[in-house]
Amino acid sequence: MVSPQLRQRAAFLALVGATTAGIVGCALLAAPFLAPLVGAATLAILFVPLHEALEKRLKRRNLAAATSVLVVAALVLVPMAFVIKRIVDQVASGALYFQHQVDTGAFQSFLDRNPRIAPIGTWIEQHVELRSISAAVAAELSHAAASFLRGSVAQLLGGLLTFYLLFFFLRDRRSIVQWVEHALPLSADDTMRLLNRITDTVRATVWGTAAVSAVQGALGGLMFWILGLPAPVVWGFIMGVLSLVPVLGAFIVWIPAVVFLALQGHWSKVIVLTIWGAVVVGGIDNLLRPIWVGSRLKLHTLAAFISMLGGILLLGASGFVLGPVIVTLTLGLLDVWRTRRTAEGQSR
Repeated sequence: MVSPQLRQRAAFLALVGATTAGIVGCALLAAPFLAPLVGAATLAILFVPLHEALEKRLKRRNLAAATSVLVVAALVLVPMAFVIKRIVDQVASGALYFQHQVDTGAFQSFLDRNPRIAPIGTWIEQHVELRSISAAVAAELSHAAASFLRGSVAQLLGGLLTFYLLFFFLRDRRSIVQWVEHALPLSADDTMRLLNRITDTVRATVWGTAAVSAVQGALGGLMFWILGLPAPVVWGFIMGVLSLVPVLGAFIVWIPAVVFLALQGHWSKVIVLTIWGAVVVGGIDNLLRPIWVGSRLKLHTLAAFISMLGGILLLGASGFVLGPVIVTLTLGLLDVWRTRRTAEGQSR
């Protein structure tokens, strides 16, 4: 005969095993949609105040959520489309410009005016077919630029899924919070405290990063203006937007500008822009981002830096937000355990 206690223990272990297997299964099912889920949740947290204002005016949940999605899509997609088109156009025109420099002999004239690098140019001429390579590169870049501008089917579907999920995250946000409260084995106060920390973390990470990117764009545009480069305001804006994107950065703009200045023979401007871009624009990101974001997250600068960089390395672009969220959530759970241990100690 099996004792009732043993049966209860076996039933409990079976329930734990089934629940764990279910959670793992759900995580595996959601893994392919991690980027849209994180993107939609992040946008929902950032724009909830806007949605609540629209909801009060429109009085209808579906209409308010749809309107919010359209507004957010315009705020996100219009600047992104402008930046992508500008970069694609410049890549294509830059490739054609380099091909023209080779075909007209301007590249050779450049080498003749700069005897210090003439040996490099001579070696390139002897071992590399610049005309054929430049023509092939120009054609390939133009084709790649056009393909990138059209976008792949996967990217398009991912973007559509992000805004599709955003609609439900905004419309059903109260139901989602209530479900989380019932699902977690925590008190209502502890659950709300954790959710508030997650919300603060997302907002601090995104808005802090946006502030740092704005500084980088302003510094880059300022140097473009000082050096007399074209459209400093536009390129400063593009550098700021690119600085928001993990892995990318302002260097995508200022490095081609350095090459352009070098081909024109403006060596003093080349030196100034290289130092400014690498040390000031690039360094300000590593300096300000952990400080500003870390202070808002109430994390040490080193912990904030590791959470963001480690999240990107481990989870890709989604880790930019998930990294700090995981660290903050863990610290919040540790606080819950500490509070319970203190309460238990006092009760004894």
